[in-house]
Amino acid sequence: MLKIWKLKQQQEAAAAAEASNGESGTGTSSGGTSARKKKVTGAQLRVQKDLSDLNLPSTMELQYPDPEDIMNFQVLLRPDEGMYRGGTFRFSFEIGPNFPHEPPRVRCLQKVYHPNIDLQGNVCLNILREDWKPVLNIDSVLVGLQFLFLEPNSVDPLNKTAAKQLQENRERFKQIVKNTMAGGYDGSERFDDVLTR
Repeated sequence: MLKIWKLKQQQEAAAAAEASNGESGTGTSSGGTSARKKKVTGAQLRVQKDLSDLNLPSTMELQYPDPEDIMNFQVLLRPDEGMYRGGTFRFSFEIGPNFPHEPPRVRCLQKVYHPNIDLQGNVCLNILREDWKPVLNIDSVLVGLQFLFLEPNSVDPLNKTAAKQLQENRERFKQIVKNTMAGGYDGSERFDDVLTR
């Protein structure tokens, strides 16, 4: 919450500075009119609301690579139970101008062994595709991501190899998850070390 409050303060300060520059006549366009304040879009207003309503658990953290841009941020997920416990998984969120009518674009930024995340980081979560509705929000997506790490879904996979292993031999799947989270291999594919140390 503190980060969101600070972000809002920064945005308000930047807007105030921009407005005062326009009033003092320092920012003029070719038509002689003063510089105008950037318009806040409906998508930005909705994202601000979603972020201010968040009540993040201790297993999640939001980070803003560009503090001025609330439409693009990262989420760190640290499962505290299940077979992915002990890992830190980083996701990028890109929110387009048609939000909330279109879902955010979410990618895992590490190569992880998971039935619902492919090797390019694409995430298979139904609410990011066909089940998205404008009443859903960023919190809904975060809950969905948490659930994927507690209960990987082998029925609707992006990584078919991992899904097949989960269906056929759950204990072997757990061993592969543990090995790959430490930067190990599955076959010829090397995975990123995501262990929190």
